[in-house]
Amino acid sequence: MNFKIVVDSCCELPEEYRKDKRFESVPLGIEVGDYSIMDDEQFDQKVFLEKVAACPKCPKSSCPSPERYMEAYRTDAEDVYVVTLSSKLSGSYESAQLGKRLYFETYGEKNIYVVDSESASCGETQIAMKLLELAGQGLEFTKVQEEIDRFRDEMNTYFVLDNLETLRKNGRLTGIKALVASTLNIKPVMGADKGVIVQKGQCIGTKKALMKMVDIIASELRDGVNKTIRISHCNCLERAQSVRKMLEEKVKCRGIAITDTAGISSMYANDGGIIVAV
Repeated sequence: MNFKIVVDSCCELPEEYRKDKRFESVPLGIEVGDYSIMDDEQFDQKVFLEKVAACPKCPKSSCPSPERYMEAYRTDAEDVYVVTLSSKLSGSYESAQLGKRLYFETYGEKNIYVVDSESASCGETQIAMKLLELAGQGLEFTKVQEEIDRFRDEMNTYFVLDNLETLRKNGRLTGIKALVASTLNIKPVMGADKGVIVQKGQCIGTKKALMKMVDIIASELRDGVNKTIRISHCNCLERAQSVRKMLEEKVKCRGIAITDTAGISSMYANDGGIIVAV
């Protein structure tokens, strides 16, 4: 194996790659009141959402330690690529970078490239799958870096959530003007700008907000024929399938994949949340 792809656990790898030795997922931690878990293969979304609903305190996350990343870099693979949550949303990127420096100090230098996804969830998945494609072609390490940076810069992330409280209370919406009271059932359509969450529109009700999101995606999509669209959902498969159907009617693309959110994405998206990365 000439390469390895390390992701943090906010990246939702497709089922067929979760036990693939070319990948390793480094888990973040999650706390809901006195309940603490790691975002790994033991994560149970149903139990987690029940804990969140029953706890008056806002759930919190903790990024992996630099030492944990360093251990993930210990491999016979010549090239190691790392995909993390947006550095504007989590300390995971900085921890991965520090883990790289620790590795160099402890074991000597090797090819390790840490990618700030400037996204989360299925946005990270998009980058991980592109890395698999590029590295699988046998491209040189520096060429993969160039291509993946270009891919990341051209990628867009969108989401509609029923509940923005976790993002707000954890300080992830600091750049956004005061949102309209949720009692009015006005749902914002959100996106990312260089890893920072931004508001792209709003509608009354989730259904109309999802339609608005699809319209925005269709208007902003460039060269979609060769692109895969990825949808992550938090406990709302039918809603995700509805978004896929709307997208299929409005855009031409290579395919549309749906995955369920893992722990960190479930924490921030909350029950009913939809995330799309193109």
